[in-house]
Amino acid sequence: MISQVFGAVVRAFLMALLVITPAMLLPGVGGDTAQVMLLFALFAGLLTFIEYSTRYPGIVEFRYAPPYNRIRFLTLFTIVALLGVMLRGQSEPSTLSLLIEALGTLIGEAMDFPYSPVRLVTLMLPPQSSPEHVATVRAAAGLSYLASLFMLIVFVCTLRIRRWPTRREAFNVWVNLPTFDPTAGGDAVARLDRSAVLNIALGFLLPFLIPAAIMAASTLLQPIFLREPQTLIWTIAAWAFLPASLLMRGVAIGRIARMIRDKRRSNGEAAAEEWQLA
Repeated sequence: MISQVFGAVVRAFLMALLVITPAMLLPGVGGDTAQVMLLFALFAGLLTFIEYSTRYPGIVEFRYAPPYNRIRFLTLFTIVALLGVMLRGQSEPSTLSLLIEALGTLIGEAMDFPYSPVRLVTLMLPPQSSPEHVATVRAAAGLSYLASLFMLIVFVCTLRIRRWPTRREAFNVWVNLPTFDPTAGGDAVARLDRSAVLNIALGFLLPFLIPAAIMAASTLLQPIFLREPQTLIWTIAAWAFLPASLLMRGVAIGRIARMIRDKRRSNGEAAAEEWQLA
C-alpha cells in the first residue's frame, strides 16, 4: 500500500510538471497565466494521484501493462519541453535553443511536401501570417511529428522484443481496459478488433482532419494565428500526440484481441485432447 501511494505521488508530480513546463520555460509569462497553469497542473496531478492511489481502475488504460503509459508520457513531455526551449530561444537564445530550432527547421522542411500533415499545419495559418511565424510553426510541427513517430517505433519494438504484454503474467482485461465492458453484448474479441481498427483509422486521419477543422472554423470564427507561445505549444503537441496515441492504442487493443483469441484456441485444443483421451 505504501509503495502504491508513493508511486501515485511521483506520477502526480510528473503530470503536474508536464502541465507547468511551458510556463516555466517561456519568459515573460504573466501572473494570471501562471496562476491558471498552476491550477491546471494541480488538477492534473490530483486526478493522477486519485487514479493510481486506488486499487481498482478508473479511466487510465493499461495501468498494469508497462511501459505503455510511460512511453506516451515521455513522448508528450519531450514534445512540450522541446517546443518550450525552441520558443524561449526567440527572446533568450542559447546554444541548446538554436540547436533545437535548427533541427526543427531541417525536419519541418523535409516533411513540408504537398498534402503532408506538416504542410496542412502551415496552410491552416491565416494568409497574413509572417514568414518567420510560418517557419516557427513548421519547425514545431516537424519536431512534434518526428517525436510521435518515434513513439510508435519504440512501442512496436517493445511489442516485438519484450512480447508486450508479457505472456508470463496474466493480463487482466478489466484492470487494463476499465472503459471496456466484456459483458456489454456480442463477442468481446470482435468488439476489441473493431475498436482497434477504429483507433488506427482515426490515428491516420487526425493529422489531416485537425488542420482542416481549424481552417473551417477560421472561416466562421476568428482566425487562429498561434502567436501565443503556450497556445502554439499545446496546439502542436496535441496535433502530433493524439493521432499517434490513437494508433498506439489501436495496436495495443489489437494485440490484446489476438492474445484472447490464441488463449481460446489453446483452451479449445486442450479440451479436445482431454475428450479424445477420455
